[in-house]
Parts: sequence; C-alpha cells; structure tokens
Amino acid sequence: MIGGVSRWTCPVCERQFARVHQVHTCAPGCTVDETFAGRPPVQRAIYDALAEHLATLGPVHVDAVSVGVFLKSESKIAEVRPMAKAVSLLLIVPRAIETPRAVRSVRISGGRTVLDLRLASVDDVDEELRGWLIEAYDAATD
Repeated sequence: MIGGVSRWTCPVCERQFARVHQVHTCAPGCTVDETFAGRPPVQRAIYDALAEHLATLGPVHVDAVSVGVFLKSESKIAEVRPMAKAVSLLLIVPRAIETPRAVRSVRISGGRTVLDLRLASVDDVDEELRGWLIEAYDAATD
C-alpha cells in the first residue's frame, strides 16, 4: 500500500477491494517483487517511477498478482503488466486522449477511457505521462 486507503478484504483470496463483496476473480495475491521476478530490471524501475509519482498525489492501494499490479484509490487508477519487451500500462483517464503513444484507446463507462501504453524505459514516465497519472488519480478518488 502507498498511503492508506480503506478497503474490503475478500475472505477467499485475501485481496482488498473498494466495496464489500465487489465482483472479482479470486486470484492469489503476491508481492510487487514476485510480479517482477525474472523480468528485466528496467521493468521494475518503470513500475517504481509510476508508483513514486502516484505516492506524491495521495494514498494508493497496491494489488499485486502474478500478471501485474493494480493501482487503486477509491477505484482503479491503472494496471501495470510486465511483458516480454516492455511494461503495459493500462491507464484509466476521465476523458478521451488522442496520442500516438497509445497502442489502443478504449472508451468505457462514465466517459472514461483506458489508454493502453507500452513503456520500455524509465524515460517514458515523463511530464506528459505524469499529467495523465494525475488525471487518473483524481478521477479515481472522486
């Protein structure tokens, strides 16, 4: 956890969620270290840069599973998933964003958009991306 966010703990998988009995797939939780074990060190460094920036914004709940790390406030902010050559960042922002950086952009409920970004270097966590993280965080805490 980055900061403190009130959560409900599923008695089956022991993962934490925003709402009591929130619908989810019970997948065993693990640590961030376990998620990035065996991956290139740059992938963990990218995750750390994202998490460090989010920590400056307020409390964030970190939900690590084998396929990635879900970053949440009152609702999900982003998913960070290690891949073969990069990190996939699925960022939930409150508006459509046109950017060539996105592999795809999918509109979801409430006017929100999921930006699917590939990050290959810590330098990819730049001012523009930090701005989107702020938007995502603010939308997840409203």
